[in-house]
Amino acid sequence: MPSRAPPDRFLFFAFLGLLLWIPLPFGSNVAWAWSFMEVWVFLLAGMWLVQYYRGKVALNRPFVRAWPVTVCLLATLLWIVVQVLPLPPGVLGSLSRRALEIHSSTHSYPSLSLDVHATRQAALQTLAYVSFFCLTLLLVNSERRIKQLAQTIILGGLFQASYGSLMMLSGLNYGFFIHTQGGVATGTFINRNHLAGYLEMCLATGIGLMLAELSSRNAVGWRDGARRLLRTLLGDKARVRLALVVMITGLVLTRSRMGNAAFAASLSAVGGFYLLAVRRLSGRTIAFFASLLVIDLLVVGNFFGIEKVAQRIEQTSMDSEERVSVARDALSMLRDFPLTGTGAGSFYAVYPMYTSAVVVTGFTRNAEDDYLQFACEFGLVFAAVLGAVVLVSLWTAIRAQLKRRDRLLQGMSFAATMAIVALLIHSAVDFNLQIPANAAMFVVMLALAWVCRYWDPMEAPGDRDRAHRVQGRETSERT
Repeated sequence: MPSRAPPDRFLFFAFLGLLLWIPLPFGSNVAWAWSFMEVWVFLLAGMWLVQYYRGKVALNRPFVRAWPVTVCLLATLLWIVVQVLPLPPGVLGSLSRRALEIHSSTHSYPSLSLDVHATRQAALQTLAYVSFFCLTLLLVNSERRIKQLAQTIILGGLFQASYGSLMMLSGLNYGFFIHTQGGVATGTFINRNHLAGYLEMCLATGIGLMLAELSSRNAVGWRDGARRLLRTLLGDKARVRLALVVMITGLVLTRSRMGNAAFAASLSAVGGFYLLAVRRLSGRTIAFFASLLVIDLLVVGNFFGIEKVAQRIEQTSMDSEERVSVARDALSMLRDFPLTGTGAGSFYAVYPMYTSAVVVTGFTRNAEDDYLQFACEFGLVFAAVLGAVVLVSLWTAIRAQLKRRDRLLQGMSFAATMAIVALLIHSAVDFNLQIPANAAMFVVMLALAWVCRYWDPMEAPGDRDRAHRVQGRETSERT
């Protein structure tokens, strides 16, 4: 008798559809696109709550164990709401003397935020990211769904890399129905660096899925070896491996200096840790990482012009000078608003008051440094809270690699670790986390760390047999 479909099946597939959609319209970095994303994720969260009220779904172990992160995210959301509240002059002056001076001179809305409209938008976006985090914990609750989530992320990266590479190599240079910057791959994003940040996370997911499917057992005889070779060439692993090659090609063609550097650095660091601490120098795993570094980065990269990325790294004096100037001005802003910030999303409105440029030739919407921008907008206290969310989730992903014996959970915790490390590196010189598509994907990776660490196969009826096999493997390895 066939088993009945889970009551949240539709919600899960709608969640996967949202992950595929959000990168398409300019990385959802335009008002209509991020509004559509917010409505979609709020509907999913509301429908899950209705099912929970009716007793059809329940809270699971990853969601319960991730409560510190959820509380920190909700506290940050509450702080953003406080930033837009009208405050009496005495209270406002005690919290931020500089904000009181600006509001008094301009006779504007007396709040901690210097751009109330942008901060209200940021509050809705933050609520959407919190919903993404919770939905990932609650909906990704079986082995099959973990794989489907990984496959969906890989599919999104494969499309972006293929489309971006095709547009660049053909010279058509179309993004999302508009002309884009020529000579580099941008996919359907506006900025090549944001496509690079997105591909870093998709590549980490693909590598993690490959690691999950690598056998640690040596072949017994030539027949066994031949069967494994055929499965590798014709099975799911071959398709994932091909997708990795295409995504690395797309990453190289973005010509993003820090995007390529962050990918290589995170792969080397997290891969080295995985080899030494998790698989303990397994021959197949070493061969896989060697193929990534040698075949993909050197052979494929050289064919598609990785030397141009190296040339851009060498020729960074003018760009570096501009970034240093923006960072210096942003630090001046931070000195005036160290505790309360200028208001989430308000950087672009406040920055012109602090720019040191004699002649303004462009419009600076974001700092070229996510850390600095979060500190300026949220204040040091809640920037530290957000940093703690990321670091605790990173530590959880690392612990999952060490503690879990299931290869799928080890592989996907590797993916979460590598994705988080890559974005942490890249965020030092770019603003990937200000782009809704990349920020949402990053939040999903944070949640995936908790799923891999605390997911209990016994909670999913279809996975109980597998759970017994995993427990038997863990027992045999301990003895």
